[in-house]
Amino acid sequence: MELHPHEVKILKELKRKSKPEEIARRAEIPLDAVMRASSWLSTKGLIRIEEKITEDISLGKEGRLYAEKGLPERQLIEIIKDEGSISDLKDKLGKNEITIALGWLSKKKQGRFEKGIIKILNREKTKDEKLLEILKKRERINSEELDEHLMKGLELLRKRKDVIKISEKKSIWLLPTEKGLKIGKSARVKAISQLTPETLISGRWREMRFRPYDIDIYVKPEFPAKRHPLQRLIEKIREIFCEMGFKEIKGPLVESAFWNFDALFQPQDHPARDMHDTFYLKNPKEIEIPDFGKFKANVKRTHEDGWTTGSTGWGYEWSEEVAKKPILRTHTTAVTGRYLTKIRMEDLPTQVFCIGKVFRNESIDYKHLPEFYQVEGIVVDENVNFRNLLGILKEFYDHMGSKVRFRPAYFPYTEMSVEPEVFIEERGEWIELGGAGIFRPEVVKPLLGFDCPVLAWGLGLDRVVALNLGLKDIRELYISDLEWLRRGKIV
Repeated sequence: MELHPHEVKILKELKRKSKPEEIARRAEIPLDAVMRASSWLSTKGLIRIEEKITEDISLGKEGRLYAEKGLPERQLIEIIKDEGSISDLKDKLGKNEITIALGWLSKKKQGRFEKGIIKILNREKTKDEKLLEILKKRERINSEELDEHLMKGLELLRKRKDVIKISEKKSIWLLPTEKGLKIGKSARVKAISQLTPETLISGRWREMRFRPYDIDIYVKPEFPAKRHPLQRLIEKIREIFCEMGFKEIKGPLVESAFWNFDALFQPQDHPARDMHDTFYLKNPKEIEIPDFGKFKANVKRTHEDGWTTGSTGWGYEWSEEVAKKPILRTHTTAVTGRYLTKIRMEDLPTQVFCIGKVFRNESIDYKHLPEFYQVEGIVVDENVNFRNLLGILKEFYDHMGSKVRFRPAYFPYTEMSVEPEVFIEERGEWIELGGAGIFRPEVVKPLLGFDCPVLAWGLGLDRVVALNLGLKDIRELYISDLEWLRRGKIV
């Protein structure tokens, strides 16, 4: 019979009825290993496993009081001696205590109540009182320790409210069978399941046989701590751009309309600024913009008449008050717009990206949420062109395992502009994943200080992640489905 090393150790130690804890200590193996091996030995007919439910008994709230003062019937016995009237007890016991005492005196046949007179028939301590005395000293006792008389006392105390507290306790015992005792005398470990440093150093592994590993044995699944799938894919996207030579940048969630719209040459009457698309904050009333004076004049002129960008601008009177309105940023392009102001000619070429949350007043459906992640990036280089932009985006989507196509588009701050799309087979349609293009001079020159090609993109990250995970609806990313989270791959 093929036996596991733990099974052999248990059989050698199990000479009589024993608890698993005793065997674990003597055999020097973990308790959970003893329990698993015992289960296998039981199926092989080498041991028997007995389970017994016992009770742990302790004093309840009333029980602690009675342990000190005595049960109501004992208090009554001590007060009236052989016999007495109810009127003699009124000042010494409460009305409720008298009622309880009379009832239990009658049940225990210790007294009789007739015509207002109480006569005591037996003054000896009863079984329940003796158990109370033990509990007063020990605080807790197991039902296995009680003899026949104390067990009867336990039954009496069960009938009283809050006198005792009882909790069940399961005891397990291991008993060797005749066959198990016989095999235990001669059993040897014929095969090993793992190598140890001692086995390797001594060279004994050459003489040993290794137990076969059964891959079909059921093992209870373990669910180790892991990152949420969305966070894991965000980290993957971060690695993709870093491996492509990009540097990560970050910016605030609460932004001024200036950096979110004006600096990107988006007119102040553009529909995207309307309350239906943008979340405006009540407080603060306005946002102070660092170095505002350095860029305000150029941005204002560009909006009104084009400044020196070669544009005619939007032809309206630009408002500083509107530019300072606080909003929840609608795209991470605000972050890259800020970064343009820090770049100097000697820093070129420069390429950066940003991953962060953005907010839009969108109608919720399978591909739209009011709060979502966006991945943004720019490349500032005098030698880049539109084909370089498409190449970067294709490289990114290839790493994400998505087949992408590009469709011409329009955005106020880029020219040429493009929208990357991915085909969803289950829905039989292409869905747009963001926007990209080359920043217009009206964006670049007021912020950068000189005209230079700037490749830019802003992609809806939630949609990319949902596609990568095989989800048909981006709302599933935010549903707290523990079973789905547990099944998710760690890598």
